[in-house]
Amino acid sequence: MIKKPPLQKLILSGAALAVVLTTTWADATDTNLPPQSSSDLGDLTLEQLVNVKVTSVAKEQTDLFTSPAAISVVTGDDIRRLGITSIPEALRMVPGMDVAQINGTEWAVSARGFNAQFGRDLLVLVDGRTVYTPSSSGVYWNSLDMVMEDLDRIEVIRGPGATLWGANAVNGVINIISKSAKDTQGLLISGSAGTVEQDITTMRYGGELATNLYYRVYAKRSDQDGLTTSAGKPAGDAWDSSQAGFRMDWEPPSQNVLTLQGDYYYSIAEIPSQIVSLAPPSILEFNGKEYNEGGNVLGRWTRDFSDSAQLTLQTYFDHVEEGTGNGFLIQNTYDIDLQFRFSLASWNDFVFGTGYRYQSVEDTPTFQLTWTPETQYLGLYNIFGQDDITVVPDRLHFVLGTKFEDNSLIQWKIEPNGRLLWTPTKSQTIWAAVSRATRTPSLFELNSRLNAAAFQPAPSGPPALVSIFGDPNNTAEDALDYELGYRVAPTRNLSFDITGFYDVYDHLLIAVPNPTVIETSPSPEHLLISSTYKNAGSGDTYGVELSGQWRVVENWRLAASYSWLGTQLTPVSAYAQSPQQQFQVRSYLDLPWHLELNGAIYVVGRSTGPVSTGYDEIPSYARADLGLVWDPRKWFEVGIWGENLLQSAHVEFSSQETHTLAEIPRSVLAKITLRF
Repeated sequence: MIKKPPLQKLILSGAALAVVLTTTWADATDTNLPPQSSSDLGDLTLEQLVNVKVTSVAKEQTDLFTSPAAISVVTGDDIRRLGITSIPEALRMVPGMDVAQINGTEWAVSARGFNAQFGRDLLVLVDGRTVYTPSSSGVYWNSLDMVMEDLDRIEVIRGPGATLWGANAVNGVINIISKSAKDTQGLLISGSAGTVEQDITTMRYGGELATNLYYRVYAKRSDQDGLTTSAGKPAGDAWDSSQAGFRMDWEPPSQNVLTLQGDYYYSIAEIPSQIVSLAPPSILEFNGKEYNEGGNVLGRWTRDFSDSAQLTLQTYFDHVEEGTGNGFLIQNTYDIDLQFRFSLASWNDFVFGTGYRYQSVEDTPTFQLTWTPETQYLGLYNIFGQDDITVVPDRLHFVLGTKFEDNSLIQWKIEPNGRLLWTPTKSQTIWAAVSRATRTPSLFELNSRLNAAAFQPAPSGPPALVSIFGDPNNTAEDALDYELGYRVAPTRNLSFDITGFYDVYDHLLIAVPNPTVIETSPSPEHLLISSTYKNAGSGDTYGVELSGQWRVVENWRLAASYSWLGTQLTPVSAYAQSPQQQFQVRSYLDLPWHLELNGAIYVVGRSTGPVSTGYDEIPSYARADLGLVWDPRKWFEVGIWGENLLQSAHVEFSSQETHTLAEIPRSVLAKITLRF
């Protein structure tokens, strides 16, 4: 194992490098020069930035600074300045998020622990549409190859959000929000090329079909080269994707707003895989092919009756097809949600809603992975209500709500929460919350069999097959969360946000060993060494997340965060361990001559991969990104970024599908954007 420097030294060196890089350029800059123009949040003062409107906390627009939850916002300007090309890369900027690239196509993303290739405790939404597969409870991040220029913001709640958003919003909610068609008028063409991302080409056009009826259409093509393994060999994980879609927004002077949007995507990737065989007993590692194809269409109607009364009706259809060496998946989702907000009196704001989701999931079995039954039909019904009660106007609020959910996999679940918000002054916010959330077992944990390995234990004896089973009697995992937060803006140019949390988990699903038996089918006769997923795990997680923003001078802004995570899980060996400490600092500097110098440093402590991967430790690493953007005209912008500048390559996470470790290399990316 390569010896790594202690985490404390990495943090100190990372902070020092960020200050040196930005201070050098700030000294050469005229501090009276106004910030460069931007189409989104880049022009706001720090005072305005901390009061950005968010919708994920209460399902209505609230100020970020006075929201009673641990919420962060990644803006479209953050993405543009740092040359971000994927959603997981953008999530690195969020305090407390554990974002790790596994290989060229796969990611592990979590909040407050429990990181895994198929992240099971995060709820991810795109414009209100849940991005989720019940087979693995995970998100296929490579299928979210979105047009980054069309993203308005990404709102991330760390901690439970189940009362409003439902099951699987246990450790966080990621709400990806795109811009209205009204805000994306005209022609956009962007092209980028790099040493890893070979080329990304995007074309988008927006116009007005009729008075107040806006539209946009887009097409995007991405091509990424494969990475290399820690042994210096090709990892076999190159991929390419194509995506196209549209959005229409009707925004008449009346109180109605209508949105209709849809997407189609197709991607194909090389993926390191394994084939398990009993005759002869062996595991063959090879580079297979995986493809993802799908489409979705979403409609939403919003009716404002008054400033305090609003009705929203949303429905969508989502179709997914996935083909891998472990079978073929077809998934269809039909979803409808109704939400109504009103005030019973001047001192309260009440929201309630109901929804129904129907899914059909067809998994084609292979020797390695089988499902019982092969086709399943799932229904999910929910009803929720939440009241924001004003105890003292502009000072003290109490929020109380709950959600009831029933689906075809588990019995009724109740997910309540209570939140207290106190704003003693305009520059301070103190909040506390107690929440309960549940995670629905995946179909894999309920109704599957995975033949993970085969070997010959003795020359003259029968072969052995290692298998993992699901159990249809499993129930939901439970989490009880306690949070306390404090925000303060001591000056117009400085703000801090600190959150402490303590989570208690019960009925966690882990693989429990079974007695070894003789099995005759599949043939030949063999020893069966197996384990079964059971609700046999429990434990606690606790930690602190600290972030801050500082506008040093008019044209230079810094953002930094530090998070510390503690875990006490039983049994310890059943879980991957997320980094105990993470630190980051980002710098945004506007220079003369329409130049922007932007940089980021991320320091990530050591972690351990899932037990099934065979890796005990992923070493800590430090990553530095630096980019220069030039926008001399409103219609023209060019940028170049260097990524992972501190090391030639590093490992971030291990795959559950192969024992091969892929390394994330140092890379360069250049991009040209034209707007007409």
